[in-house]
Amino acid sequence: MHRSAAEAKAEHVAKMGAELGEFYSALWQELAWIHAKWSEYVALFGMNPGRIDLLNEAAPKFFRTVQDSLWEDVLLHLARLTDSPRSMGKENLSVRRLPDLLALKATAQPIGALVATAVSATEFARDWRNRKLAHGDLSLALGQSVQPLAPASRQAVKEALQALVAILNAVSEAHLDSTTMFESDDADAEALLYVLRDGLRCESERK
Repeated sequence: MHRSAAEAKAEHVAKMGAELGEFYSALWQELAWIHAKWSEYVALFGMNPGRIDLLNEAAPKFFRTVQDSLWEDVLLHLARLTDSPRSMGKENLSVRRLPDLLALKATAQPIGALVATAVSATEFARDWRNRKLAHGDLSLALGQSVQPLAPASRQAVKEALQALVAILNAVSEAHLDSTTMFESDDADAEALLYVLRDGLRCESERK
């Protein structure tokens, strides 16, 4: 059964209390959104070389821009979700706030360990954010930095996402008696690839 975001939030608040329920619901939406973006990226650029060839034949510069933009956006999103609970005097929507919200509940200790794992798994994304994506580290830009950017790969993103899912599912299993399968193979990019293939085939036949 499909529920709207408002309906899901109402259930979370009813079963978890207002503070934790609203926070969990906001985190859930963020994690669903980053998985949606990642599934589109993988469908286009992470499945097989044939798809890359198709994109390069259709519009190479455009799809390189899409590839870089999606990749960078996912890294930024990972960094945000595991940032400090507070920065510049303002509160952040970060999984690192969950242990405090669960301080009086039995799930606090295991959630703390899962959060620590997620923070470690996303350290590479914060390095990219801090020195390249959100700020332009001068020594890095000029090739003078003795410290290269942290290695970033599709596998690293996958492991980071799995660590975040483990946190939210631990909370929901304890308070909602349910978990969520965030990963999905249902990407709109699949339809786009078929349109590009058919369009290029028709163009070839026309010529």
